[in-house]
Amino acid sequence: MYDPTVARLTYRALLGRRRALILGALPLLLIVIAVAVRALTGADDQTASDVLGGFALATMVPIIGVIAGTGAIGPEIDDGSVVYLLSKPLKRPTVIFTKLIVAIAVTMVFSAVPTLIAGLILNGNGQQIAVAYTVAALVSSIAYSALFLLLGTVSRHAVVFGLVYALVWEALFGSLVPGARTLSVQQWSLAVAHDVAGGDLVTSDVGLPTATVLLVAVTILATWYAGRKLRTLTLAGEE
Repeated sequence: MYDPTVARLTYRALLGRRRALILGALPLLLIVIAVAVRALTGADDQTASDVLGGFALATMVPIIGVIAGTGAIGPEIDDGSVVYLLSKPLKRPTVIFTKLIVAIAVTMVFSAVPTLIAGLILNGNGQQIAVAYTVAALVSSIAYSALFLLLGTVSRHAVVFGLVYALVWEALFGSLVPGARTLSVQQWSLAVAHDVAGGDLVTSDVGLPTATVLLVAVTILATWYAGRKLRTLTLAGEE
C-alpha cells in the first residue's frame, strides 16, 4: 500500500523551494504572534487558548492541509504527468494511499510542530493547552489531508474550493452557525483537544465519541473515493 518512489516524487513536489516557502509562512507567523503576545501580556492560559484555537487550529492547519493535500496530486493531474505515473504497474489505491501519507506527514510537520512551539511560548503548556492543541492539529491533519487530496483528484480548482472550505465554512460559518459546527473538522479535533486538556479552556460543540467516528469515517471515505476517481481518470487519459 506504500510505494517509496511515489512518496519521494510527492515529497519533492510538495517541498520545492516555492511551495516550502508558502508552507513555512503561516507557522513562522504563528510563532512571531506567540512571542509578541507573551511579551505583551505574559503567560496567560486563556490567551494561549485563544491564539492557538483562533489562529493555529482555525486558520493555519486547514490552509496547510489545502496546500499539502491538493499539491500531492493536483499538479500532476493538471499537467498530465499523472497518466505516466499510472501507466506503471502500481495499484491505484497504492498511489492514493502513498500520497495521503506524504500529505499527512507534511501537514503535521508544518502545523503540529509550530503549534506546540507556540503553545510552549505562550504559557509553557499550562493546563496542557499546548499539548491539547498539538494533538488537535495532528488529528485534523489526517482528515484535512484526506479531504483535500480527494478535492485534488476530482477538481482542477481544488485549491480554490479547499480555501473556501477552510476560510468560509470552517472559520466563518463554523464560528457563527451552530449547525455548521457539527460538520467541521475543526470542531471534531477540538473535541479531542478538550479530552486531553480537560477543564473549560478548550471546548467543542461535538462530543468525543461522535468526533472520533466522524474523523475516521471522513478519512476512510475520502481516501476510498479518491482511489475510485483516480481509476476513472486513468481510463479517461488512456482514451
